[in-house]
Amino acid sequence: MALEWVALGYAALAEAILLLLLTLPGLHPLRKGLISVTRSLLKPLLAVVPFCFFLLMDIYWKYENRPTCEHNSCSQSDHLRHQKSMVKSQRNALLIASTLVFYWLLFSVTGLLVRVEQLSNRIEKIKTRE
Repeated sequence: MALEWVALGYAALAEAILLLLLTLPGLHPLRKGLISVTRSLLKPLLAVVPFCFFLLMDIYWKYENRPTCEHNSCSQSDHLRHQKSMVKSQRNALLIASTLVFYWLLFSVTGLLVRVEQLSNRIEKIKTRE
């Protein structure tokens, strides 16, 4: 199960790096290439969305089927294990949320940059006509 979380972490990291490179000022000469690379990577990265929902359902299933301790029937180690499990679930849910938000931001920023590039090309064509 840990391999799934590592893969999701790498996907979130790749999305964050691409988003950072697209939005950094001063990289205008590289921007056209970055936009084309990002547009080609958006479809494969879309596989992250259903994968995140699958992992979210896994967290929910583990939460619903966790053992319960009633009236001091659990030992101190059981309580510690339960708390550790809850912290891991919260961390994993945060990773899922950040991955989905990074994908949405990457998709939106790429669309905006493509639109800006199209509009700048139109402006150049209008200027050359005059």
